[in-house]
Amino acid sequence: MNLIDSHCHIDGEQFDADRSEVISRAQNAGVKAMLVVGTGDAAEFDNFARVVRLADSHQNIFCSIGVHPHDAKTFGKVEEGKLVELAKSSPNVIGWGEIGLDYYYDHSPRDVQREVFIRQIRIARDLNLPIIIHSRDADDETVEILTEECNYPDFRGGIMHCFGGTPAMAESLMKIGFMISFAGNVTFKKAENLRDAARIVPLEKLLIETDCPYLTPIPFRGKRNEPMYVRETAKFLAEFYGIELETLANQTTKNFSEFFRINMDCW
Repeated sequence: MNLIDSHCHIDGEQFDADRSEVISRAQNAGVKAMLVVGTGDAAEFDNFARVVRLADSHQNIFCSIGVHPHDAKTFGKVEEGKLVELAKSSPNVIGWGEIGLDYYYDHSPRDVQREVFIRQIRIARDLNLPIIIHSRDADDETVEILTEECNYPDFRGGIMHCFGGTPAMAESLMKIGFMISFAGNVTFKKAENLRDAARIVPLEKLLIETDCPYLTPIPFRGKRNEPMYVRETAKFLAEFYGIELETLANQTTKNFSEFFRINMDCW
């Protein structure tokens, strides 16, 4: 059985003391690959360079780079140029993101978030990369922008990471080429809204993730999250869908491989 953690942040300081052990524990738990997502102030270039270095030094780690909506106000033309060149520097940069809108915290002004979101979708188009989306309290506007901006023939697709929207949002995104990814919060007792959305996501559109170090799934909630715990989310969703864990694990691994056009059979 093979699992994929399709969105994690093991490059951060929370993992500086035991990163190698974290990677080993994930492999021992059946995690075949991980996608490490770079975030942070766009002016702090090493926030992004470190995820590329991490991916370049491990066969089973890939990465994406892009400016989170929290940091949209820091994304100028100089920062854009540096990130574009970084993306071109390594074949292990397989996506652009996480990008999007966050109207819950509003760390960047909403008009700036929208402008930077659209700019980054167009950067991904120029680089022929799929996009990884963060959306919080901005469902309708996220769908509106993606529907308009991703309507081009060679669109590589996208991932709605850590899905927290409605079934209607999931339906709209799947129609325009998006995968839906669930994190550990789908296991939380009060997350019935997430399970309502999960009910309408077919297995061929499903991904799983940790978003670690956040959103540790039950029964480990309260501990630092790490990629090996993606197995708990997989177990929960397999039971939720009424299928074998191996079936869900293998399908989500296949989805990841096909979406990112990665041949993992030779590993």
